[in-house]
Amino acid sequence: MTYFQFIHEVEVKVKEEVRDDVTVYIHSAVKNNGTKRHGLTIAQKGINIFPTIYLEEYYQQFQGGSSVEHIAGEILRLYKEVRFRRSFEGEFIKDYQNVRRKIIYRLVNREANKELLKEVPYEEYLDLAVIFYVLIEVNSHGMASLMIRDEHLEMWNVTKSEIARKAKENTPRLLPYEFGTMYALIEELTGEDGGSFEDVMYVMSNRLRSYGAAAILYEDRLEGIGDYLKENYYVLPSSVHEVIIVPESAAPGWEALNALVAEVNETQIEAEDILSDRAYYYDRGKGKLLL
Repeated sequence: MTYFQFIHEVEVKVKEEVRDDVTVYIHSAVKNNGTKRHGLTIAQKGINIFPTIYLEEYYQQFQGGSSVEHIAGEILRLYKEVRFRRSFEGEFIKDYQNVRRKIIYRLVNREANKELLKEVPYEEYLDLAVIFYVLIEVNSHGMASLMIRDEHLEMWNVTKSEIARKAKENTPRLLPYEFGTMYALIEELTGEDGGSFEDVMYVMSNRLRSYGAAAILYEDRLEGIGDYLKENYYVLPSSVHEVIIVPESAAPGWEALNALVAEVNETQIEAEDILSDRAYYYDRGKGKLLL
């Protein structure tokens, strides 16, 4: 069964199981880095915000032996957990006073998103772009957010500088940073001993671990890490969700780290999650991150 045949089969099975007031349809979206993804949108009548559950990972399960019926059941169970139980008021978003304390930023690759950046306000940072969102809701499965586009600035009658200022205030407050050793993260995520990793590598993200690489923009964070390590260090953009910190004394050198980041991106990271193929260097004397 091809991927697109699989998508339609799953759509039919899910439709058979939902209530009459729920609509199921296939949705395609261009995500980060221009990646096109396909999923099922499950919309309940009377609720104007609804989840799309993407199917690429489920197709891998199907290829591994899972049945379409089993996968449809898994999707429905996930929908029950993540669905919205109330509408998002359309008028709410029109008033800047309602959203100004919910504006946050994310970091994405500038070159890979050049088409998107023609339509949204952004700021350049190294080889990256800082883009802006309204954070609608946060729960145990992640966050619901609305990308801020040029038309929103016109509607709100505000400048890019204004929303950038609000995002700088809000993002650390709404999405606090998290910093710890790679050793501890491996143990937490796998339940296995992370001792095979030298305990000199650190991971920084936000507490949701969703677009947490933006934590490198939090005020005084990079300086604070330098004070903690008491030396210069490298920042490896392992994905849009987190960065890895490597003290200079433990690193094989900038060129080798650039090669490592590029190789990991090519072989282990989903295209949608890639942040950059370059390693960065934090110079404590200059107080800045260098490309």
